[in-house]
Amino acid sequence: MRLVAEDLSAKRGEELIFRDVSFEIETGRALVVKGPNGSGKSTLLRVVAGLLPRESGKVRFSGEGSQEIETVASACHYLGHRNAMKRELTVVENLRFWKVFFGDSAGGNGMGIEEAADAVGLGGIVHLPFGYLSAGQQRRMAMAKLLVAWRPVWILDEPTAALDTAAEMMFAGLVKEHLKRGGIALAATHQPLGLGEMAELHMTGFDGAMAETWE
Repeated sequence: MRLVAEDLSAKRGEELIFRDVSFEIETGRALVVKGPNGSGKSTLLRVVAGLLPRESGKVRFSGEGSQEIETVASACHYLGHRNAMKRELTVVENLRFWKVFFGDSAGGNGMGIEEAADAVGLGGIVHLPFGYLSAGQQRRMAMAKLLVAWRPVWILDEPTAALDTAAEMMFAGLVKEHLKRGGIALAATHQPLGLGEMAELHMTGFDGAMAETWE
């Protein structure tokens, strides 16, 4: 199965941010979106995730298994700059909400809440209100949201912000495991993700994007 974007363009208000952006990502692979501030990296990710409308173009799945997926948005996890957690609720309550809200897409099963918290190295503090955690701990728990419900596509916008080196390595391991399970990752970041070989899409703003290249 492949995630395919064809000739995408998007606006912010009345301003065209980018145009003619196309790429394909096969299962088990990752694509990193790079470019200067304002070139449309975050907007592109939100368009692919179905969180923002596209001005033109298509986002679809193709290949074996694509028929089982109702929409691209239903197959995506999105981890943006904000953690999307309620500060007043405990970690368990937050993760339980996301597990029920998302549910599992076809082809996989999510982790239990305690298992997901252990996977991000914070299994002993799930009883605490989310607002009690440090910035780094909050980011880790937001990553646990990716684990409690299976979605084949992870869309990640600066995912390692507020993380120390050990946590960055932990997250790289989570992404690698997701790819081994047949997942797909689309990330915008200025920092290395530690994933080894991956394609890069270089955004150039209104002129679109350069073709991705394997390193």
